[in-house]
Amino acid sequence: MKALRAHPLVFVLGATLAVLVSLIGLGQVARAEGPVVPAATGLTVQGGRLVESTGSDLVLRGVNHPHAWYAGETSESLAAIKAEGANSVRVVLSSGDQWAETSAAELSGIVAECKANRLICVLEVHDTTGYPEASAAVSLERAAEYWLSVRSAVVGQEDYVVVNIGNEPYGNTGYAEWTRATIDAVATLRGGGFEHTLLVDAPNWGQDWSFTMRDTAREVYDADPTGNLVFSIHMYGVFSAESTVRSYLTGFVDAGLPILVGEFGHDHSDGNPDEDAIMSVTRELGLGYIGWSWSGNSGGVEYLDMVNGFDPASLTPWGERFLNGPDGIGETSEEATIFGGGGPVDNEAPTAPGTPTASDVTGGSVRLSWPAASDNVGVARYEIVRVGGGAETQVATSTGTSVTVTGLSADTAYAFAVYARDAAGNRSPRSATVQVTTEGGAGTPAACSVGYRVVGEWSGGFQGEIVIGNTGSSPITDWTLAFSFADGQRVTTMWGGTAAQNGGAVTVTPASYTRVIAPGGSVTVGFIADKGGSNAEPAEFTLGGGLCALA
Repeated sequence: MKALRAHPLVFVLGATLAVLVSLIGLGQVARAEGPVVPAATGLTVQGGRLVESTGSDLVLRGVNHPHAWYAGETSESLAAIKAEGANSVRVVLSSGDQWAETSAAELSGIVAECKANRLICVLEVHDTTGYPEASAAVSLERAAEYWLSVRSAVVGQEDYVVVNIGNEPYGNTGYAEWTRATIDAVATLRGGGFEHTLLVDAPNWGQDWSFTMRDTAREVYDADPTGNLVFSIHMYGVFSAESTVRSYLTGFVDAGLPILVGEFGHDHSDGNPDEDAIMSVTRELGLGYIGWSWSGNSGGVEYLDMVNGFDPASLTPWGERFLNGPDGIGETSEEATIFGGGGPVDNEAPTAPGTPTASDVTGGSVRLSWPAASDNVGVARYEIVRVGGGAETQVATSTGTSVTVTGLSADTAYAFAVYARDAAGNRSPRSATVQVTTEGGAGTPAACSVGYRVVGEWSGGFQGEIVIGNTGSSPITDWTLAFSFADGQRVTTMWGGTAAQNGGAVTVTPASYTRVIAPGGSVTVGFIADKGGSNAEPAEFTLGGGLCALA
């Protein structure tokens, strides 16, 4: 959000949005070279959640403050934001490309003010807003350069600071470059010694109507060697319905990817966001949110001020709703435990879920369903585990009471169980187990073809591509591809699907945008793999247990 003017957003929804989703392409991924980055310290991401060094989950409940334009208001504003009960503040900074640069000394003062007020400090560079559609905006590469120049102000503050690399990078043009630009910016900061939790904003003025961030989030996350990365979606006019809010957020939660709502309001020039849904769904899922904004808006969006004229005694209707309404700051915010305090602590775990049942069993997947658990506050998600040999392996998560587990081997016996977890991180006792044996292995021809090729090769590794074709007359959905490497190759990164490997045996399940293969159509999966001296191609491929023709 830019406080000085309204966003020049143009959104085409409904059927056009569906078409845009279907047109998202697959990007080429290159092997990243650079220094080894040490394990993250301070705030970290664990199991898709933001976790403090104390071991406690941290659910951000904060307010955006426009420091870059109203530096003189920052000290009193942070104190007032804390007094309203927030546990965090997102502070607008400038790299000096559009507004006066926030210097390292100035930034040190902001961090000190945050800590004095017992607020987690989310720091964002605003000069990237709407690049390249906004002519004055700068790239994520430039934002990363700025962060390197002020590193001294934040190094050692990893318990208290989240680095939001750039605000709303990419408007409604050029956004296909978001994935590569974000991966590169993260790599620059990691190579420069940043061990902080990094927060990356979505393209399309932060609203990701093209689903670029959603559909490449796994690729971006896996490219960060620390795994200490969180995604941020801004919710304005695109998110005008509860179903849209829920669908977007649960997509990340179910994938085990960390996300928060970095900006939202109760109204906007591009539509009417459903603030009630945003606040209730994030509370249900245990996700963070940061409302826009404390004060100082102009350009026709003054209604987004929470207080009039930076006066904490003069709440606006939006401020009253956000701070004191249902699912608002007053009801849901808990102080970070790193400050030695906190609000009410929920130590009560959910009850155990009911015994799961199995259905739709194939050679590579099974659908599990179970009776819901109960909790004094509410169940945030379920964690599905495979049980065997005295150990457990988490294989899926779900915000509902069913899930399809993929990547299984044919003609194999499995045992599965379910845990429930609430927003405070409390985990239930384990459910009883269900025994499942997948269907028999390959041999029967299937209506599919597979083309395999090595795109590029180097000492110790290579890039591969797999094109899966549907030669039948019915769509293929939620497929599982299986093949084996004979020379010790091991997949390290994949896009267009998710790989699971046991020895030489590899199974691939689809990404959201490759899950349906139309009759006569195809989808493409790419990957990076390690190799030794030889690199023989797989001899055969099966889809759902059936043998595919080689293309």
